[in-house]
Amino acid sequence: MKKYPFRVVLPAFMTSELKTAFQIGFLIFLPFLVIDMVISSILMSLGMMMLSPMLISLPFKLLLFVLVDGWAMTVGSLVSTFSVGG
Repeated sequence: MKKYPFRVVLPAFMTSELKTAFQIGFLIFLPFLVIDMVISSILMSLGMMMLSPMLISLPFKLLLFVLVDGWAMTVGSLVSTFSVGG
């Protein structure tokens, strides 16, 4: 196996980890965005314009994250990005 200098390996590793972080963040953001849109449209259709949608949607977001075991999925996908070379 060829040894690469640290100044080459570090930026490549950081770029790879940033890419993975943005992918995970986007995949976590999408269901939360859908929940916000549904709650907002329900509140508007009921005429509750002064009630904050965040007040109603936060428990649903937390419930979704807990039900799909969000921490295990997030940590598992982060750990899977590391590979042992050799």
